[in-house]
Amino acid sequence: MLIDEPETELNGLMAVIQGPDFPTGGIICGRDGIVDALQTGRGTLRIRAKAHVEQLKGGREAIIVTELPYQVNKAALLEHIAKLVQDKQLEGISDLRDESDKDGLRVVIETKRDVNAQVVLNQLYKHTQLETTFGVIMLALVDGRPRVLSLKQLLQQFLLHRREIVVRRTTFELERAKARAHILEGLKKAISHLDAIIKAIKQSKSPAEAKETLMKRWDFSDKQAQAILEMQLQRLTALERDKLEQEYLELIKRIAYYEAILASERKVYEVIKDECLALKKRFGDERRTQIVGEVQEMKIEDLIAEEDVVITISHAGYIKRLPVSGYRRQKRGGVGVTAMETKEEDFVEHLFVASTHEYLLFFTTQGQAHWLKVHEVPQASRYAKGTAVVNLIALEKDERLSTFVAVKSFDAEKFLVLVTKHGTIKRTPLDAYGNPRKAGIIAISLEKGEELIKAHVTDGRQEILLLTRQGKAIRFPEEQVREVGRSARGVRGISLGKSDEVIGAELVRADSTLLTVTSLGFGKRTTLAEYRLQSRGGKGIINIKATKKNGEVVGARTVGDKDDVMLITQEGMVVRSRVKDVRATGRNAQGVRFIRLHGKDRVASVARVALEEEAEPGESPAAAAPEKTAKTPAKTKKR
Repeated sequence: MLIDEPETELNGLMAVIQGPDFPTGGIICGRDGIVDALQTGRGTLRIRAKAHVEQLKGGREAIIVTELPYQVNKAALLEHIAKLVQDKQLEGISDLRDESDKDGLRVVIETKRDVNAQVVLNQLYKHTQLETTFGVIMLALVDGRPRVLSLKQLLQQFLLHRREIVVRRTTFELERAKARAHILEGLKKAISHLDAIIKAIKQSKSPAEAKETLMKRWDFSDKQAQAILEMQLQRLTALERDKLEQEYLELIKRIAYYEAILASERKVYEVIKDECLALKKRFGDERRTQIVGEVQEMKIEDLIAEEDVVITISHAGYIKRLPVSGYRRQKRGGVGVTAMETKEEDFVEHLFVASTHEYLLFFTTQGQAHWLKVHEVPQASRYAKGTAVVNLIALEKDERLSTFVAVKSFDAEKFLVLVTKHGTIKRTPLDAYGNPRKAGIIAISLEKGEELIKAHVTDGRQEILLLTRQGKAIRFPEEQVREVGRSARGVRGISLGKSDEVIGAELVRADSTLLTVTSLGFGKRTTLAEYRLQSRGGKGIINIKATKKNGEVVGARTVGDKDDVMLITQEGMVVRSRVKDVRATGRNAQGVRFIRLHGKDRVASVARVALEEEAEPGESPAAAAPEKTAKTPAKTKKR
């Protein structure tokens, strides 16, 4: 290509040259390193082993490695993997063996039962030489000096090098052919005067005298005369004389060919092309190293299996995560199971469900936002108190966590709706919260005595339901809340009565009901149709009758008949029940007993757990993540 079109740029050359092809195969991850190497002469390639997952009996899986990165020693690799397993740096591997034979490489890595083989493979890529880097440096001697060349410069220097070789080789071959033709001319002339030459040689006293005689009498050159003296008698036969003639004619043609090459630059490069194509035909084979698209830098999420977990946070600021299957569904009125061991003055204040691959946006009562990944929350047993949040998030003095949202990505088309206890509401694009600093960022500006109590991710077309501690509720379209900046204060969402405050803010879901829970363990379920649409800023309507019997409202969630809910008390007890165990009633009802409380224990919070993963209308799965699938036993049981 470069010979035919010298002006071809790198993009054109890369259409022919894909990238390095290593003898051991493997996979080159991404083309950026190749492009850098071909553009600048230096680059770094990420090479991975070729591996796939095979299903085994009993629900187990095996990772099969068939190709290794270049220059990786198989025996050393297996030894390293075994050591990592022994040191418990790699978990989930039950067996490791080498099944390589004459047909090729085959390394089998069996995983334990119910372990995700892809997660184990990602861990192997990160911790072993199943993934390596290969440095490219295209260094060459140019005019006696070392230089790093780009692909085009390298090819140009290669062509100049090959041109010099072809010219010097052709010149050498031409001179040798002319010398041989000169000898053959002398032999042909000698054969035509054969008898006289033989007589002259016989009469000579020495070879030197015979040579001198031939040169003087028949005008032979020194080399021709020497060749005649050294000629064997068999060359005088008719057959040999024909061979001499044929060789001479062939030499004349070759001399003409060599002279034509040396006289034409184009013919020199034609020779180079022909020789390159001959090499390709002789040694060319199928590409062994596969080149795939850019593989993102290995993130910690790739090494962690995605699963739903329960996050609990106590009033004193202790956080932990544990599998959602640790809670068993119970019938309404059950005593519950212990979710966390707390101090006498501490109680569990927040509980929600999220995926280990999601991000948590933590909002404090003072309006600050902090960013944390779910898997970064330390896992603990059901009875452990957890880890202090201040060890994970940089909180200011007297700053407490108030609400959370789980998101997979910070999409500019989504919105974050924030609600305060004094009834203020604001709406801001979600991407404004995508890069919080370690010390946190301002989520909302608050007045003195104001606290942030709830956050939701929306698509901008939802209906919002605000609920108060004294049993009031107001429903209005999200569009009535104008879009503002991240540090703005917001607008009034509901007008509150004396000593009343907002305790919840829900997004209205189609075909759902509102479950309201009071501090004394009573719950009431009402269809959302009974909450008429109003204008933002009004006083609202009655949601539940808050009396001494049932206490003040502590939480409210939109739920469906197939949902489960978790109630958690100040003393760390939790009960999980079916929503359908609570009959639907009107807005003015006091509700039915949901959990039996002991002594002065009170309900602290309520969380909804869906039996099927579902995103709320207008929400992404990330927005609905705190209400994801939870695996529960088929039968219910009290404890």
